Amino acid sequence: MTNEDGLLSFLESRPELLKAVELLGPHGQSDSRRSKKLQEVAGFGDVIRRYVRQVLAKKDAIRLVDFSCGKSYLGIALALALPALEGKQVELVGVDVNAALIEKCRRVAGEVGLEAARFVAGRTLAFESDEHFDLVVALHACDTATDEAIAKGIQLGAELILAVPCCQNQIRGQIVKGHALTAMTEFGPIRYRLANMLTDALRAQFLRSAGYFVELTEIASPRLTPKNLCICARKVRRASGRRRDEGYRTLKSFFDVKPRVEQFCPGIIEDDD
Repeated sequence: MTNEDGLLSFLESRPELLKAVELLGPHGQSDSRRSKKLQEVAGFGDVIRRYVRQVLAKKDAIRLVDFSCGKSYLGIALALALPALEGKQVELVGVDVNAALIEKCRRVAGEVGLEAARFVAGRTLAFESDEHFDLVVALHACDTATDEAIAKGIQLGAELILAVPCCQNQIRGQIVKGHALTAMTEFGPIRYRLANMLTDALRAQFLRSAGYFVELTEIASPRLTPKNLCICARKVRRASGRRRDEGYRTLKSFFDVKPRVEQFCPGIIEDDD
């Protein structure tokens, strides 16, 4: 299998791996939920592979941290696929607040030959390490857990931060009134959709303020999942003050909101004089 093959093909050719991470049942059976999750993991993984080729091409080994890793579908898949498809060894760390899931990740990693992978039980913001991480990922970290992953990725100085958000609830309650678009947001479904877009736009602008080049892309068709937007951030330089803050400040001021990502990662946005 070459690096031109998709991650889906790589995973489907390894049914024992899919059974171990429960993307197939114990007898090799699938269902709509497992199939959907597999395609999400594969789609996100292919986006990650593209950025690894572009940004980390000169590295033989990549230190990767998977925040809110859950069962570590993504982290374990990457730790096995990147050596095979991209020629990059992976040092994997998974972090999740659910201690029972972390124990499960440790067991599964051992079963699939990733004995060196580390899994840490705890909140993302509490994770501390003196190691340099090349790549931070988060797949469907619920609500402000995505903000934690972005904030911690910035604090760790990661070269790449890639996150597919989920359940953007934190901003939704803040845009009910008091801004110029209340004639739109008085309608619940419109407020819901606008909050999702606003939350992710604020996250992207915050990363830009922190010295990252940011793009948004989709990991799969919206028909597969509406939670398909990927925030892709590549470190270019340190934060440089007001001019890079302008987009973030404009959105924040227009809607009079207080994004949690800024609270989690203080010092990026300069205080007003």
